[in-house]
Amino acid sequence: MEIKVLGPGCPKCKTLYQNVETAVKELGIDASITKVDDIMEIMGYNIITTPALVIDGKVVAKGFVPNLTEIKSLLTLKR
Repeated sequence: MEIKVLGPGCPKCKTLYQNVETAVKELGIDASITKVDDIMEIMGYNIITTPALVIDGKVVAKGFVPNLTEIKSLLTLKR
C-alpha cells in the first residue's frame, strides 16, 4: 500500500503524518508512507486545502486531519 500525506509542513500536516504512522503500526499494514511538500505535486492531485491523505493514488481526505479511528477505517477499506 502506498500512502502519501500532502502538505507544506504545517502543524496539521505533521499531525496527519504521525497519525498515519501510528495507524499503520497498530494495524500491522505493510505500507510506504511519504510526505509530499512539493506544491506542484500537490496541485497534481487537485488539492487546494491541506493536509490531504492519498491512499494508492486516491485522495481520501483533504482539508482536515482525520483522527486515528478514521484513518484506520480508511486503511482497512483499502486492504
